[in-house]
Amino acid sequence: MSTAYWQEVMNRLDTKVTRMIGQIGGKCPHFAGEDGKFDDIASDWWTTGFWPGMLWIMHDMTGKDHYKEAAWPWDETLEQWFVKPTVELHHDVGFQFLPTAVIKNVLTGDEDGLRRGLEAANFLAARYNPVGRFIRAWNEDKHGWVIIDCMLNISLLFWASKVTGDPRYRHIAVSHAETAMQYGVREDGSTKHILSFDAETGAYIENFGGQGYSAESCWSRGAAWGLYGFINTYRHTGDERFLNTSKRIAHYFISALPEDHVPYWDFRLADDKRMFRDSSAASIAASGLLELADIVPLGEKSLYANAAERILRSLTENYATWDQPEHEAILLHGAGSGDSFIDVSLIYGDYYYVEAVAKLNGWKHRIF
Repeated sequence: MSTAYWQEVMNRLDTKVTRMIGQIGGKCPHFAGEDGKFDDIASDWWTTGFWPGMLWIMHDMTGKDHYKEAAWPWDETLEQWFVKPTVELHHDVGFQFLPTAVIKNVLTGDEDGLRRGLEAANFLAARYNPVGRFIRAWNEDKHGWVIIDCMLNISLLFWASKVTGDPRYRHIAVSHAETAMQYGVREDGSTKHILSFDAETGAYIENFGGQGYSAESCWSRGAAWGLYGFINTYRHTGDERFLNTSKRIAHYFISALPEDHVPYWDFRLADDKRMFRDSSAASIAASGLLELADIVPLGEKSLYANAAERILRSLTENYATWDQPEHEAILLHGAGSGDSFIDVSLIYGDYYYVEAVAKLNGWKHRIF
């Protein structure tokens, strides 16, 4: 690993993210299209924690107050949705409150951040189905649906168990992870996106392709969520089943990458008309691979660390907007799926890129 290289990237991020504060202003950014301008979505949307999360990481890495000032009000903004009508607040409260309320409390000791983080953890725990041993993903009539993305949301429950001393949060997180491991990860390490259970009996019914190409394919961002989520679960539990599951997904992910180490939106595409890259899947996986490298024995570290660095170097040199100061995002060529948000910049891709680069520069305040 080239320490000087990644320090220079962090310096470039300092310039870039500082500029983004002025460009984004009060917007809730989700994606930026060809014009390079982020949209402004409602603050109950699942991605609204990632922009302030980037700001908190940059504050932690640089000590500069303008990042903290821009990030500070976000958890209060998000908290309103616990009492306002919405169907958008669901299992993704982890993505919303870990990079806002929780990291705010970790870095500053803010009591409101602690309270809001626990409020979100209680909300997430309440979505647990004890018969099926899973956390329900979405709202409305999707009572028995579970998605691979939740493997990172359960970090909120591990945190809540740690700060309160109450093991119930941890029990729910482990139970959900066991279900996701059993039904959501194939023997070869590929992952499924949506699992369907009978909410009354807990019986497994089937899986859907969801944002992937098909039910039998492997959505690359879903694989990244799983890779990162299972290694986090191992970090919180010490249960080697989760470590080995993360390794299996990592091996599949690494082996399926194209030459520039940035995946297409699905690893099993049979449609050459939709060969879209997803830089967000790359950045999420890279951050997860760094977690694997940090945990495994010395003889295994280089496998995961080198893969992460190859991915991040490609993103840095081929996908970033360094030479486009008017562009409000960091990474280009993201994809929500093969049908939505195609060839755009995605705020969560930017977040996990910043997170991974920060880890390469010694960042230790993990919140996922």
